[in-house]
Amino acid sequence: HVRLAESGGGLVQAGDSLKLSCVASDRTFVGDGMAWFRQAPGKGREFVAGITLDGRRRDYVDSVKGRFTVSINNAKNTLYLQMNNLKSEDTAVYYCARRAVRGPFDQPTNYDVWGQGTQVTVSS
Repeated sequence: HVRLAESGGGLVQAGDSLKLSCVASDRTFVGDGMAWFRQAPGKGREFVAGITLDGRRRDYVDSVKGRFTVSINNAKNTLYLQMNNLKSEDTAVYYCARRAVRGPFDQPTNYDVWGQGTQVTVSS
């Protein structure tokens, strides 16, 4: 039973950077890929960034392109999200998830394991 644990969230100012990490409990990532989603207060869960396990394909929501970078280290069983030039609208709980079936990165139904989330708060 794979568990995902996010870390790295916090309170920062607009323009600052944060790097989120997501560690899987078993020794290897399995499945088709990994992704980050986020959920702001009063809003639904939104896809942020996704990556295949071989790292060859990545996808981002338009609002973070050029500012966020998703990466994966299979040897460490860890997924990352480097977030630069943070904006107040990036404030949310960030979740990592394992994609179980091939398909669009932005479809939550393609993911079978989710972490508990880490809070990111950006003050303007």
